[in-house]
Parts: sequence; C-alpha cells; structure tokens
Amino acid sequence: MKKIILVFVAVFAFAFMANAQSNAIGLRLGGGSYNGGEISYQTAIGSSNRLELDFGFGASKNHTRLYGVAIYQWMWNITDGLNWYAGPGVSGGLYTYEDNDGFFNVAVGGQIGIEYDFNTLGAPLLVSIDARPMWDFLGDNPGLGWGAALGIRYTF
Repeated sequence: MKKIILVFVAVFAFAFMANAQSNAIGLRLGGGSYNGGEISYQTAIGSSNRLELDFGFGASKNHTRLYGVAIYQWMWNITDGLNWYAGPGVSGGLYTYEDNDGFFNVAVGGQIGIEYDFNTLGAPLLVSIDARPMWDFLGDNPGLGWGAALGIRYTF
C-alpha cells in the first residue's frame, strides 16, 4: 500500500509541475465528509478560464484519504475583484481503513464558488469559498459526496 501511495504522489507531483504556469498557489481548507486540507494550484487558461489542481489529505474517525483533484473552471466577474466560478472535474484517491483495508477511488463532479482577488487592492492574495459535489464510482462507498472549503492562495 505504501508503494501505491508513493507512486500516486510522484505521478501527481510530476503532473503538477508539468502544468505549472504563473497564477496562484495556496491552501484549500475544507469540511464535509473529511477533515483535512489541500495544496491548491490554479493556472489561467485564457482570460476567463482556468485549471485548478489540488492534492489533499483527509481523515475521519476510522480512515484516511490521499487524493488529487483537477477542475476546469469558467470565471465570471461580478464587480472589481469579486468573481464567481464553476466547472467540471475529476478526482482520484486512496482510502486506508483502520483494519488495513484499502480502496482506490475515482469520482467526477464539479465545483462552484465565489472569490475575491485582493490584487485589485495591491495585495497578491486570492480568497475563495466553494462547494465541490463529486460522484464516486470506485471504492467501498460509491455515490454522491461533497465538501465545502475556504481557499487562500498567493497570486504570482
């Protein structure tokens, strides 16, 4: 199981670096079914679209989760610095339970949120609140799950 986790982390890290373009990097701190956080990277694709790549770890009473998420987002400006966004995405992860049972998880879904870009005030900071419903296809508990999160990212 440790080898699978190491391979998963290495592949995701390579993909993360290969797709890296200057935009925003930070944390996405969430709730929902799991307590944990994500390292979040966003890169612009055109003037009103972007790609968000997240790598996270979550834990509950009886299991842990290591996962990666990719979301394509359309962005709409509400007013100067205030935007909302939505888009489809995919997720893959590994679950490990107390009794050492492990599962690979694949999910599709999306994300919708609102953000404020403090660059309009001269600070390189992006703060967001979003919800991410995902439909799990593989694993021990397929079905709809979701989580809400606060994102704090440094823009560059």
